[in-house]
Amino acid sequence: MHCASCAGIIERKFKKTDGVVSAEANYGNESVKVSFDDSKVTPENLSKKIEPLGYSLVMPTAHEMGMSESEHAAHLGLNQSKEEKLKEIKAQRNQVLSAIPLAIFSIFVMGWEILAQFKVTPGIPYFWSEFFHHLLPLMATYTLFVVGKPYLLGFYRFLRYGKANMDTLIGIGTFVAYIYSFIVTAFEAPLSAFINTSHTYYDVTIVVITFIALGKYLEAKSKLKTGDAIEKLLNLQVKTALVIRDGKEQEISVDQVVHGELIIVKPAGKIPVDGIITEGSSFLDESMITGEPMPIEKKVGDAIVAGTINTSGSFTFKATKVSSETMLAHIIQMVEEAQGSKAPIQALADKISSVFVPIVLVLAFLSLGTWLILGTQYLGFSQALSFGLVSFVGILVIACPCALGLATPTAIIVGVGKGAKEGILIKDAATLEKLHKVNVVVVDKTGTITKGKPELVSVKNFSDKSDEDLISILASLENKSEHPIAHAITAYAKEKGLVLLPVTNFEAVKGKGLKGIVNKKEYFAGNTKLLEDLHISFEKNLIEKETLEGKTPIILSTKETVLSIIMVADPIKSESAEAIKKLHAFGIKVIMLTGDNKNTANYIANKVGIDEVVAEATPENKIDKIKELQADGRLVAMAGDGVNDAPALAQADVGIAMATGTDVAIESAGITLLHGDISKLVKAIKLSKMTMRGIKQNLFWAFIYNIIGIPLAGGLFYPIFGWLLSPVFAGLAMGFSSVSVVTNSLRIKGKKL
Repeated sequence: MHCASCAGIIERKFKKTDGVVSAEANYGNESVKVSFDDSKVTPENLSKKIEPLGYSLVMPTAHEMGMSESEHAAHLGLNQSKEEKLKEIKAQRNQVLSAIPLAIFSIFVMGWEILAQFKVTPGIPYFWSEFFHHLLPLMATYTLFVVGKPYLLGFYRFLRYGKANMDTLIGIGTFVAYIYSFIVTAFEAPLSAFINTSHTYYDVTIVVITFIALGKYLEAKSKLKTGDAIEKLLNLQVKTALVIRDGKEQEISVDQVVHGELIIVKPAGKIPVDGIITEGSSFLDESMITGEPMPIEKKVGDAIVAGTINTSGSFTFKATKVSSETMLAHIIQMVEEAQGSKAPIQALADKISSVFVPIVLVLAFLSLGTWLILGTQYLGFSQALSFGLVSFVGILVIACPCALGLATPTAIIVGVGKGAKEGILIKDAATLEKLHKVNVVVVDKTGTITKGKPELVSVKNFSDKSDEDLISILASLENKSEHPIAHAITAYAKEKGLVLLPVTNFEAVKGKGLKGIVNKKEYFAGNTKLLEDLHISFEKNLIEKETLEGKTPIILSTKETVLSIIMVADPIKSESAEAIKKLHAFGIKVIMLTGDNKNTANYIANKVGIDEVVAEATPENKIDKIKELQADGRLVAMAGDGVNDAPALAQADVGIAMATGTDVAIESAGITLLHGDISKLVKAIKLSKMTMRGIKQNLFWAFIYNIIGIPLAGGLFYPIFGWLLSPVFAGLAMGFSSVSVVTNSLRIKGKKL
């Protein structure tokens, strides 16, 4: 695709085809998303529909059909098109390099003639004037028919099929300039009686095509950089895996790995598929998937994901998700789809692009006609024709919709790619656009503000034993229990390297706790009801105060006395308070919707600075609250764990899933934040604002080029100021308008979230 009108032509052609349900062409990444009834039409048929117009669909070969989905996506989605793009860019570069010396020579001759007119330099000697007179047509012929071939083909397709794009405008403009000059040169003697035959436009043809070819070359190079993020994700895919088969280590292609297979990972190796560690431990660098810079410790039982890097140690893991099921494959697919989707703001640019080329053609002919009719009366026919041709070519050249077509998709591609690198997965461009307008963020408590699993947070010791001894006794008892709080205590003991002691006569006391004999002494662990049954006195006020803060007390005692009160709680994430402070800085109200009790919810809300709390809420209550906010005209983003909050996520204007590891709920929300980090929510909103600012800047510059350029090229300011835009400068402006838009989009990559 060469411009926004190319995307429009393809889209409209497909939509008119019987069997096509929908079509969405994207100039930014030169792709088209087509939904079709395969009983009525095939991709081959669709490709044939657009081939006469100069386009074709890239189709998979028989070899590619046998690839895994992720490998297939990698080959077709980026690697193949990048190879093609690099070849195309190399060819463009060679053509530009061949044309630049001709353009420089033409500018030199043009400049000499202009300076001579103003008596700044002597006139061109007769010999050199005749030499240039015969050399310029040869140079213009090469430039137009070799370097400018795509633009002539655009002109030809317009004449044959009535479909016009950017190439058509350039083709008509430069061809008219060339043909006029050729006729004047060939029939110089008879025409000299009517027009000034000393003035030709070979230099315009040469310089305009060179500048436009240079602009397209720079644009293609810039656009290639917008796909960097997805290329890095694709490069994370591993080609081979070291598996254990028949008791032996065997290296196989990654697409041959099956569920349940044991895979060995050595130091500095990449994880080939998703799985669970069965033997050994290590630290994994997950930065390319989550954006987290610090390697994360992984032990037996921990989940690991494909594409992450093993920094130290060897381990064995069992494959749980292979090929296209892996989280990395999902991320690549999601990023590709998001980059190819359209933001609502693009609708305006699309509408303008669809009618832009025909309007420009009308304006160009209108300008030429006006010069010939009105200009002849004041300037004479020869001068009016000269100015009319300059205006005609200038309008066609400067009024290119490339910048307009690139304004939105390039910013979306860069924004979505940057998000993926930071562990922010954006489902589509519409979600990214909506997010920058959000003025209320609704959050769940568990797993969003808090860590989502209980941890041992404090020990109050009333005995002569050390804290470690007391926890060792308690963990030994709790190790026999299946309660989540029991897991928190045993996990803490193991983390601290405490020894779990043998327990005899273990008994779970329903609704109260448990008891057992450790080192020949009977111990009890449980709640206040257990102590009341044992008739042991304890500090009720102390326990009540801690309970109001959302902590759960576990009381360790003997038959006679309380030894310790150990508090377990779901701790607040370290980043929660700072993230909410930053949301407030954006002018966003933060509301907590939680199923937890009021005391705990209010305590946590006060700790982190949340504005409003709705506690003890059912899924229905959560939806009702979001509907109520929306009815008040608020734009609501809901951040939850993506599973039990699914109804509320669906109701919100923007659903944000706080995902963890391989449990990532990619399909449940518009945005997924890997590793469930609420600070990424702030980054997502900041990214949305940056991307939308970039799009608006791009659209402004794209429009301003044309709003100023077309009247200037048409000669509207000539009667007042004597200004008339040369087609040479029109070509330069057109080329660099596209480059400036792409460069502005690439600035998003360098900005800090």
